[in-house]
Amino acid sequence: MSENEQESESFLSHLVELRDRLLRAIIALLVAFVALVPWSKDIYAWIAKPMLAKLPAGVAMIATEVTSPFFIPIKVTLLTAVVLALPVVLYQVWAFVAPGLYAHEKKLVGPLVMASTVLFLLGMAFAYFLVFPIVFGVMKTFTPEGVAWMPDIGAYFSFVVNMFLAFGITFEVPIAVILCVKAGIISVAKLREIRPYVIVGAFVVAAIVTPPDVLSQLLLAVPLCLLYEVGILVAAMMARGSAQTESAL
Repeated sequence: MSENEQESESFLSHLVELRDRLLRAIIALLVAFVALVPWSKDIYAWIAKPMLAKLPAGVAMIATEVTSPFFIPIKVTLLTAVVLALPVVLYQVWAFVAPGLYAHEKKLVGPLVMASTVLFLLGMAFAYFLVFPIVFGVMKTFTPEGVAWMPDIGAYFSFVVNMFLAFGITFEVPIAVILCVKAGIISVAKLREIRPYVIVGAFVVAAIVTPPDVLSQLLLAVPLCLLYEVGILVAAMMARGSAQTESAL
């Protein structure tokens, strides 16, 4: 068999494996979704709880589109299924790239996958339990007299998804910092040097993705800066550990 044929066969085998991994991830998502559909109304009620708690007595959320009462709970259920299937999806990604990694890299990938999953969920929990009550409380306080604050369920769903993504990604900052250092893209010293620019960037990002109030921006920017520092500390510790191991050899 010629070298070109071997490369072609290897490429096809990788495509087949990629297809199988994608199918397994999709199946995991579908199983989670189908299992949760009977409780779609309850799941939406739980997601809407922070908003409903801040609405005036006797005021409810509204649906301005004909299909919203059906599709919004289904979308919320799909979002929940994605969260539940996330460990399986990340494992499939890891299993696909693992054969091409060195032994020391394989040891690192597993903990990073687990840590990234936990951190993303922590970011979502931070948004749900702390940020939402504060933001909705601020909105209620600043609602003018004579204005009926009755949020649309479709707009609320979009807001929730945006906030979950914003805070979930924010909590991934330590993982991103560690990966950049391990890959040799940037050094720990350089990360410390650019700290002022990162702080400014954190507040710019927070101003873009959060509601237009200072408190909401602080609730995103401050954790982002703190998590950046956590990433630097962990990356520095790992770098020292690697240096000690190499010197011992």
